Amino acid sequence: MVLWVFGYGSLVWNPGFHFDEKVIGLIKDYRRVFDLACIDHRGTPENPARTCTLEAKKGSVCWGAAYCVKGGSEKERAAIQYLERRECEYDRKASVDFYKEGNLEPVMTSVLVFISTPDKVANRYYLGPAPLEEMARQIATATGPCGNNRDYLFSMEKAMFDIGHEDDYVIRLANEVRKVLSRLKDRRTVTSHVAMIDKLPLRGLTPLLEATLVNSG
Repeated sequence: MVLWVFGYGSLVWNPGFHFDEKVIGLIKDYRRVFDLACIDHRGTPENPARTCTLEAKKGSVCWGAAYCVKGGSEKERAAIQYLERRECEYDRKASVDFYKEGNLEPVMTSVLVFISTPDKVANRYYLGPAPLEEMARQIATATGPCGNNRDYLFSMEKAMFDIGHEDDYVIRLANEVRKVLSRLKDRRTVTSHVAMIDKLPLRGLTPLLEATLVNSG
């Protein structure tokens, strides 16, 4: 028996387990969305990160990477145990057909993929969709023990570029996050200028204040 696992999130650029073969391809009738919470890696319970899951949508395709694990049941079991620990926010395992570019028929069947139940009651990690601007603000500010949420998104964007199949949704979200980060940077700059002025003696304060307000406007 041979185990095949489909990665569509961080598994695309950081599988983290031993595999024997990696194949770039797609699955059908699913699309990548950032509707799943992460509260222990890229976020916290108070400020959860948004990470990838799959949403069933007829006619959609999701590009990613399929990993093959050969060498017997022990090796497969070790890979599954690792993935179950890592993908703990995902409460479903699905079996999908995997296609390579240009193939009308699947090149592999019964490929394992971790997905989440789109129900906030059944799955406490499921956040659901939100307006793009709201998601971008959340991703721009969430940080956890393993890093920040924005780097996860930017790594996803780069990974899809590297495999030659950019995801328009990921690009739009990443660009919106960059806008949020730019606004936050501008706000911090103004705050630092004001803090500096507060520490200055009153003599000469008016010209400095005027210059700061002009430059920040």
